[in-house]
Amino acid sequence: MLGKSKKLFTNECTSSIIILSGGEAMEKIIRGYVFRLYPNKEQKVLIEKSFGCSRFIYNYFLNKYPNYINAYNACKEVKDLTKEYEWLKEVDSCLLRASIFDLDNAFKRYKDNLGGRPNFKSKNRSKNSYRTTNMTSTYKGHEYNSIKIDLKNNLITLPKLKEVSIRGYRNLDNIKGTIKTATIYKEADKYYVSITVEEFIELPKVIPTKIVGIDLGIKDLIITSDGMLSILWHIFSKKNVL
Repeated sequence: MLGKSKKLFTNECTSSIIILSGGEAMEKIIRGYVFRLYPNKEQKVLIEKSFGCSRFIYNYFLNKYPNYINAYNACKEVKDLTKEYEWLKEVDSCLLRASIFDLDNAFKRYKDNLGGRPNFKSKNRSKNSYRTTNMTSTYKGHEYNSIKIDLKNNLITLPKLKEVSIRGYRNLDNIKGTIKTATIYKEADKYYVSITVEEFIELPKVIPTKIVGIDLGIKDLIITSDGMLSILWHIFSKKNVL
């Protein structure tokens, strides 16, 4: 019997408009979904190892680069690092690189006065979490994803963990869009997964009904050819601005 799930939510994080050739427009929306995770005993062990490996990578590179890190160059060092510390191979390789980018972002926030200087992470004081990326591939016309979600059967497929039971969003049969990332974390001895989904929505094409000319004049700042708009220069005089 699965316990009562935490109150979960959907969040529209970002939205942007993309203009395609031919005048069509698409809106790109990044949504966030959070689910309660119910891993089995073996999956819990692997999740805890993943927390530790993510924390180790973050601290290792903070110790090596205490003032600045280039995430792309640092990621090239991960392969040799897994040879030295072979237990890093037991977890998803994407989370190791994600931890490096987390450190890179922490330095950038510190530089922009948006946060404090990056500190070493502690097992007891820091939040236990790791992030992974949905890797896609195509074989014989079929698309494969490393992260998949099945709301009808309350399952999510995650790298290394495979299928894990979830709860949340009983009113949804499926999630539209493409899963980009998944963050697994632990709060009060309960596990959760937060996924980001990229969705494209086609916007109705706007067909102009008339063309209006705009003239910049001396007496009037802007005059339209249909006479509907006239902005006087004195509105923007120094006296009025002040």
